Amino acid sequence: MSERRLPPVTQVGMTSLALIVASGIYLSAPSAHHVPLGPAVALLAASVLLLAGNLVALSRVPDFPWGRFFEVAKWTLLAYVVIAGMIEYSFLRDHIKGGVLVVLTLSLVVFAVHVPVLVSFTVARFYEPDELTTAQG
Repeated sequence: MSERRLPPVTQVGMTSLALIVASGIYLSAPSAHHVPLGPAVALLAASVLLLAGNLVALSRVPDFPWGRFFEVAKWTLLAYVVIAGMIEYSFLRDHIKGGVLVVLTLSLVVFAVHVPVLVSFTVARFYEPDELTTAQG
């Protein structure tokens, strides 16, 4: 699997996550109560497009070990949904409201999906089914 040319899932994923982080920093940096949402929404939209593009590119890889991918993805997704839920709770406890809360919540959704995709892709990319049967036999 490692000899095959794969799409740049990791690089695109890290770019997507960097856009989400930049959006969060932008929303939390101003000391004023009113923050213009335009730049944060643009960063979020770009991140969502990168996530969608990553998933489409990955879905077109022939003979990709999807079983291993989903085996890792389900547990990683569970962990990141819990992490995102705790972060969301802190937003609510800090009385974040309105558009800022919506953008931050959607950013958490992208975060909670893209990290498991990256982890699962990395595991599946280097998965060699023959190695497992040879080691056990």
